[in-house]
Formats: sequence, structure tokens, C-alpha cells
Amino acid sequence: MSDRQPGATNSLTDVAGIRVGHADRRVGGWLSGTTVILAPDSGAVAGVDVRGGGPGTRETDLLDPRNQVERVHAIVFSGGSAFGLAAADGVMQRLFKAGVGYPTGGPGEVVPIVPGAVIFDLGRGGDFTKRPGAGMGQEAYDAAFSSPDGPALIGVVGAGTGAIAGGLKGAVGSASVLLADGATVAALVVVNSFGSCIDPLTGELYAARFGLLGEFTQLLPPKADEVVAARADAEVKIFPGGQGRLGAALATTIAVVATDATLTKAQCAKVSGIAHDGMARAIRPVHTMFDGDTVFTLATGDRGAPDMLAFHALLEAAGDCLTRAIGRAMLAAESVQTPAGLLRSYRDAFPSAFPATP
Repeated sequence: MSDRQPGATNSLTDVAGIRVGHADRRVGGWLSGTTVILAPDSGAVAGVDVRGGGPGTRETDLLDPRNQVERVHAIVFSGGSAFGLAAADGVMQRLFKAGVGYPTGGPGEVVPIVPGAVIFDLGRGGDFTKRPGAGMGQEAYDAAFSSPDGPALIGVVGAGTGAIAGGLKGAVGSASVLLADGATVAALVVVNSFGSCIDPLTGELYAARFGLLGEFTQLLPPKADEVVAARADAEVKIFPGGQGRLGAALATTIAVVATDATLTKAQCAKVSGIAHDGMARAIRPVHTMFDGDTVFTLATGDRGAPDMLAFHALLEAAGDCLTRAIGRAMLAAESVQTPAGLLRSYRDAFPSAFPATP
């Protein structure tokens, strides 16, 4: 348990200049959506680390520190597997219309830099063809401006709408922390993992032990019968029809870390790598051949560059924020009825983990 404090909203938008917008569908065969993370108009220095065996990504080569472009203008997360990468096209169109992008010539001649990543959620709403595209990307972009000063919305929203986490309902989660030097570090994650976020023996969230003061302390160890039932249900959800079929096993957890510190492109890549350690603390197994686990990092540069010790603290905070964001996603998830059956949330699968309200 850390004595550090979260930011004002305990979410990604605690980093000044970062906006988050969601768009999604849940009816008519849909169970999917898109999430847009907008950098300030001038962009943010960015890095990435891809570790899953089945990634679906866009513009990640651009973020190699050896390559030219330093700043990105948005990150797009989407359902729809590789089809969902099209959502970034809509975000590019909106940014171009606003005059935001990498300058390539005269006034208005800009190319918005919009990396992205997708999760597998195809068919979870009943219709395999219902998946995000450019239009949903535009909706998510517009939503990012509807409440720019509020917290990043978490739960079954945006790219987390059709997410599954080890047989339970996945979701979007977020967390932030204030560092001793005044810098803010925050993370936002779409938890859609082949691995589980809970200890199969106890039913407790792996992330719970890494919470800030008061963040997860209300949780109790679940009852044994709930643990047994949840474990059996997860096996059916992940491998419907038996171990020989993938079913819901196709997955991917994607995340972004943001900070107001000034970082180089290489430092951003390092932050993304350490943030994967935070993912590994909260999901087991992680980085499997069924996952395309990817973490981006954005540095807005509103504060100065950290010295070596301060950068070490920032790296540690990035991993912890991602762990906490995964735990908060699982607590924010809600059960969803699908044509294939009920996707139960952690709260509904383990009601005894939550103290009874008077």
C-alpha cells in the first residue's frame, strides 16, 4: 500500500491537456466501441512497447526512437480486431479539419499522427459484421470535447464495451498518481485479456495489493463457493465447445500512460516497457500468443525533464498506475447479457467481496 496520492480525478485526464472520448454500441448485434485519447494540439512525444503475440496496431513503427516524427496528436483504441483500425481514419479527418497535425507545407497542409491498437471482440454482440469504423472514431473524437474537464469515464464504455477478462466482463480502467517532484503520471487501459485478473485460488484481484490508500481496501476475500463457480464459468467462456476451440480466447489488453514531464522518444518507449510490468502484476498469464498487448506513452512536456532519480520514480509510477487501472477496470465493469450468454462482472461473480451496505 503506497502513501502516494492520486490526481484530482484518479484518471488519465489528470495530465493537463489530455482528453478522452468514447463511442460504443450495445444493441442490434453490436457489443463494441472506440476510445480516443487526444493530445494537446501541439502533440505529445510518444513511445510504444508491443509484447503480445497477436497485435493489431497502427503507426507503431513511427514511434521507434530511430525514426523522425517525435509527436503524435491522438491515440485510438478500438474493438473490431483489425477492422477496428479504421476508426483512426475518422479521428484523422477531425484533426485535419481542425488544422492539427504534422506540418508538411503551407497553412492547413498537415498530416495528423494517430497511432492506435485494437482488441478482439468480434461477434460478441451476436453479429460478426458489427464493428467500429471511421464514423465511430469521429463520434469518440467529438465526445472527448463534451466534458473536457471531467474524469476519463471508465467501465463498459468505448473500446471496453465488448471486452472479456479471463472469462469475466472486461472494461476500461484508469488511474493517476502525483509524484514528489510535482509531475503527474496516469494510465488508461482496455482490459480484454486471455489471462485472468483474479487469483484462481482466492478470487481476489491481483491488482488489489498495489492500490493507493483506500483504493481497494474495502474488498474482502470472496467466499469459496463463488470462487469455484467463477472458475468453472471462466473455462466455458474462454473455450466454448471445449479446449480445441478458441472462442473468446482471442483477446488483447491495450493501454496508454501519460505524463506532464518532458521526456524523449526513447524515454517514452522505456516507460511503456516498464508499464508492461504493471500489466503482468495484474493479469496472469499475460503477453500470450492470443493477446496483442500494447502500451503507448505520451509526454506533454508541461513540466521539466526529470533527472535520473526522478525518471526512476516516474517509471515505477507508470507500472503501478497500469496495475491499479486494471484493478479499477474490473471493479467498474458491469455484467452484460449477450446472445452467447451472460458476461458476469467481478462484482456479480463475487458479491461477498464487497461489504454489505447498512
